[in-house]
Amino acid sequence: MNIHVKIAAALVVLGLLAAAGFKFLWPLFEARTQIDTSDARGTKGRVVIGVDNWIGYFPLCSDEMRKRMRTAGYVLHCDDDKADYPKRFANLKSNSLQFAVATVDAYLINGAPSGFPGAIVAVIDESKGGDAIVAWKDKVSSLDGLKAAKSPTIAFTPGSPSEHLLRSAAVHFDVAALRNSKGPWRVETNGSPEALKRLLDRKVDAAVVWEPDVTRALATPGVIKLLSTADTQRLIIDVLIASRAVLQQDPELIKLLLTNYFDVVRHYREHPDAFANDVAAETKLPMTQVKPMLAGVAWTGLTDNFEVWLGTKPNTNGMADVIRSTMRILTETGALAGDPLPDQDPYRIINSQFIGAAFTATATGMKRDGSDSARLDQHFSELSNDEWQRLREVGTLKALSVSFQSGTADLGYDGKTEIDGMMDVLRHYPGFRIRVRGHTAQSGDPELNKQLSLERADAVARYMNVTYNVDPNRIKVVGMGSSQPLPLLPGESDRAYQYRLPRVEVSLLADAF
Repeated sequence: MNIHVKIAAALVVLGLLAAAGFKFLWPLFEARTQIDTSDARGTKGRVVIGVDNWIGYFPLCSDEMRKRMRTAGYVLHCDDDKADYPKRFANLKSNSLQFAVATVDAYLINGAPSGFPGAIVAVIDESKGGDAIVAWKDKVSSLDGLKAAKSPTIAFTPGSPSEHLLRSAAVHFDVAALRNSKGPWRVETNGSPEALKRLLDRKVDAAVVWEPDVTRALATPGVIKLLSTADTQRLIIDVLIASRAVLQQDPELIKLLLTNYFDVVRHYREHPDAFANDVAAETKLPMTQVKPMLAGVAWTGLTDNFEVWLGTKPNTNGMADVIRSTMRILTETGALAGDPLPDQDPYRIINSQFIGAAFTATATGMKRDGSDSARLDQHFSELSNDEWQRLREVGTLKALSVSFQSGTADLGYDGKTEIDGMMDVLRHYPGFRIRVRGHTAQSGDPELNKQLSLERADAVARYMNVTYNVDPNRIKVVGMGSSQPLPLLPGESDRAYQYRLPRVEVSLLADAF
């Protein structure tokens, strides 16, 4: 081959390589140009969570959650794999997913082949009536009836919480037939609606279904409930799992996701009608089905995550206990041949540091969004009286000897100066709500004193709002009248004591959710 042919061949190869490179790189260049010339230019990255359509995951994948993550610079995507757990955890290991959700039993069974590619960083919810074993009463009237039946048939969805509910019944109530994981009792279905249909068509004696099919089943004459997760504790728990790669390389992303998630859960708790409407819009289900479905799930807030499931104090890490008890159920029913956890240590798949950090930030009233912590004009959502009652009292600031003109709620110069000093203290605690309680002396009519104390507390709250732009939704005013006198100090004169009684107390309150 002469030199000219070689050069020509080399040019052809280079041309082909250039064409291939152009074909590959041009879409990337176009995408980069599109991002740089749009509001997406501030995007920091994409967060992908492996999920299925269990209603408990709705807040995590809601538009409300997407908006909050978008504001923080991230595009949130929930990848619905139709409950293909082996695929979900393989993707978590390869980092195609940064996070995944699952029940504890599903992770123990399906996470082992992938080497448990992530750690549990939060509890999302607990099924509280969302799953149930239902049956024809003339066939099986109780769980003991399942023991006595010669050849019962049960329709259920394998690999779902339905199967774990059956396994739990087998172990806890010693139903021998259900211990046989390949027994003739098994009628496997593709989802709860199919299991319900088989029951209603009388093709099986019992079925395990989830809402809204639980409600539908029990509305059928002759169908009864044998066991529901409403009757259980710590049985079917959904958790959020972060990949090992994210845990090592991007812990700030976990903090951000959890902060926004718990804010969304709180938002929906404070606005239940909006929650139901959002679910109805997403699922296209009527409200008559949405409300029973939501009632079957107990979403776990930040406080319970810390104080019950993933805390750092003794008796506050219930997740390890759940893992152990779930492992016993899985091994006794043959779902697992043995404990697959490394060193049989449940703490190898738990990471509680993020819940601890989030709770500490909330419990101290620290802002978590990077905003100016000294600002007093933070926005707070409106609360009902019941919601105010559920708040946890952090503590009462120094009582204010606010000066009012005698018998009135008119603030004097000295009273305003006293409040100004207190506002400097409040700048350190921008995340807490405020309760302002007014008190009067013991003389006079009790009812009139109560009204006067309420008006004085309201005067303090209005001064906070007008002068410092404190959100009125942040403040609760209460008039105590003369009902809570201070204790008399040793050696204190009656005159000095009476002078101390008219006062305004300011308490800081934290969300207990």
